[in-house]
Amino acid sequence: MSCTSWRAARVGAICSPRPTSSTSPTFDWCARRVPLIRWARSGAPDLERSAPCANLARVIQPLVTIRDASQRPFPELDWRARLARLEEWLAPHGRVVVAYSGGVDSSVVLRVARGVLGDGALGVIGRSDSYSASELEQALEQAAGFGAEVEIVTTGELSDPVFRSNPEDRCYHCKTELYRELLQVARRIGAEVIVDGMIADDLVDWRPGRRAAAESGVRSPLAELGFTKADVRQTARWLGIASAQKPASPCLASRIPYGVEITQEKLGMIERAEELLRSLGFRELRVRHHEELARVEVPLAELDRVLEPGTRQKLVEGLKSLGYRYVTLDLEGFRSGNLNPDHLRVKTT
Repeated sequence: MSCTSWRAARVGAICSPRPTSSTSPTFDWCARRVPLIRWARSGAPDLERSAPCANLARVIQPLVTIRDASQRPFPELDWRARLARLEEWLAPHGRVVVAYSGGVDSSVVLRVARGVLGDGALGVIGRSDSYSASELEQALEQAAGFGAEVEIVTTGELSDPVFRSNPEDRCYHCKTELYRELLQVARRIGAEVIVDGMIADDLVDWRPGRRAAAESGVRSPLAELGFTKADVRQTARWLGIASAQKPASPCLASRIPYGVEITQEKLGMIERAEELLRSLGFRELRVRHHEELARVEVPLAELDRVLEPGTRQKLVEGLKSLGYRYVTLDLEGFRSGNLNPDHLRVKTT
């Protein structure tokens, strides 16, 4: 479907009141177009008045308590119905800024926003030492493939001593810096809303960056509409998005245990170490940085392949050439977020 035909089909849509099932959180849908971002004299958004309807807190609050799929918004909908809701969600906003990373979640948001709003959708990607050069290149190439405009902003989180100290809320400080840049872009182009790619599944994990999003008035339409990762991937495949099957790849700083200082040198080692693994044919992976020790994680089904003589030798030699003294293979396999301490893990039982 072309951008033109898609936009023509959806441009008149508004956020109208919708019935909810007995198992869905209650949502107050805005029945008229109201600018999302209003700028206070200080240049920061006036969060008290920046919602499209007065009950935004009641819209967002149910999201923070989601613990399983049955509690997500509109559990009765399939991915196609959620896609239609996403189009309707975006249509009233003349211009939007999409916090874009090239991952499948934010790629779906940018692709759909481009289809609904045309040139009114702008992707903004943050370039920093925590974001690998290859990820940036792939993200820009993908966006160009579906005709979306992307602006690059440079974030300087390493200049923040709190971020460098790597506290448990590290992501809050990183996202605060990113959203500060996005807010400036939104103000410059007259965007009504900043949106990100958070999904319902993300709400069961430790996400301190959500506080930064709330403080900056960033909305998460995929989460608000109950998209799971399966929904997003099916949508991405249908839209022909290159990252439809791309494994998640959080920032490089997430490979360093909390409390251990983050430096440009360490981030560079991690980036090159993971590129080495990809060159050996692995797609889903992490290299956890424990100073002189590199802890390699791949899915359990691929542990044997790491230990094949030729692969093992190349991996060991390559990682040692980067500055690691010891190389270890994690026998528990790949686990996203496994550096989070137990007290930060969300219980799903």
